[in-house]
Amino acid sequence: MAVGGDVNEPILFSRPFRSPLEKANLAAVIDSDHVHGDGSFTASASAKIAALSDVEHVLLTTSGTHALEMAVRLLDVGAGDEVIVPSFTFTSGANSIVATGGVPVFVDIEGNTGNIDPSLVEAAITPKTKAISVMHYGGVPVDMPAILDIARRHGLTVIEDNAHGLGVKTPFGTLGSVGDIAIQSFHDTKNVHSGEGGAVLISNPKLRERAEIMREKGTNRSKFLRGQVDKYSWVDWGSSYLPSELNAAVLDSQLDSFDAIQARRHEIWNAYQEGLGEWAASAEVSLMTPPGGIHAAHVFFMVMPSEVARDAALTHTRAHGVVSTFHYVPLHTSAAGQKFGRTAGSLAKTDAFSGRLLRLPLWTGMSEAQVTKVIDTMKRFPFPTH
Repeated sequence: MAVGGDVNEPILFSRPFRSPLEKANLAAVIDSDHVHGDGSFTASASAKIAALSDVEHVLLTTSGTHALEMAVRLLDVGAGDEVIVPSFTFTSGANSIVATGGVPVFVDIEGNTGNIDPSLVEAAITPKTKAISVMHYGGVPVDMPAILDIARRHGLTVIEDNAHGLGVKTPFGTLGSVGDIAIQSFHDTKNVHSGEGGAVLISNPKLRERAEIMREKGTNRSKFLRGQVDKYSWVDWGSSYLPSELNAAVLDSQLDSFDAIQARRHEIWNAYQEGLGEWAASAEVSLMTPPGGIHAAHVFFMVMPSEVARDAALTHTRAHGVVSTFHYVPLHTSAAGQKFGRTAGSLAKTDAFSGRLLRLPLWTGMSEAQVTKVIDTMKRFPFPTH
């Protein structure tokens, strides 16, 4: 894949990939007079995601947030129900629960991956617990066998927030196919994107019909379009979760380049790991080291020795034209998290991980010169002496 970029210009943290077929797909939609959803590109993109994820059925949505809202409602989470979530995740992971009247219960993470710690999940379960929601941070797999064992023993369902990990294969299955229901995000910061977009991944056929109804504003329009009913009407709760065919056309073009996108992102990720390894060891910096080497090359992070060092490194890299950044503010520390949620046990690892996390630029079109500049800039960081 051709890459490029002026090393003298600021190196952005993220830049959306432009696929070779993007413009042609968009033109085809405009010329077709079918710009609303569920056209040929929706069907094509959905089939490609299903194949990548080893699931039976995929429904595109307008965002990963909307996909989470659908997933939570499809599992019948309602008022007073509790859903266990990592505190270190995006706000949508909790908002989707709160929207039903449910309560997000925040659990600590593993200090090396940023993923929910399965050993702490069981202690957070109460008679009100309805589900466990996990996020594969950076496309690094959560220990799903452990999570599923807990869920089965307590009669709980499992949501996989796989916003970072499309197509990642593991010994226990492809991410997005392991839980009861899963979601993807196709925001333009993701490896594969549609500007804004998402998807619900359904392996359980019992959920398919209701999911279609929910996505189509609570109507059985999908059955009508398949000729299964002679007219469609309002049959259940729903909302407008269906993306336009323009978004689907962009996504479909991106999916055609999936292998090339992933190959280049892994090249960059590996260059960081190799180029910064010796420096990190000498500076007491922990580089991202996924268990089993399994990840999506969605992010490359490092955990700095202290929050002071992390903040100084952010200032240093940006002063030298490299836009690095931190990530989530723990939900249990937020005003909304304290208002709507419940904290289960100590979240010390979440606080430490979030406070010391630094992420480097990682996007498909980065040139070798840009990657080298990022590495060299990081290695020249003057650590604070106090």
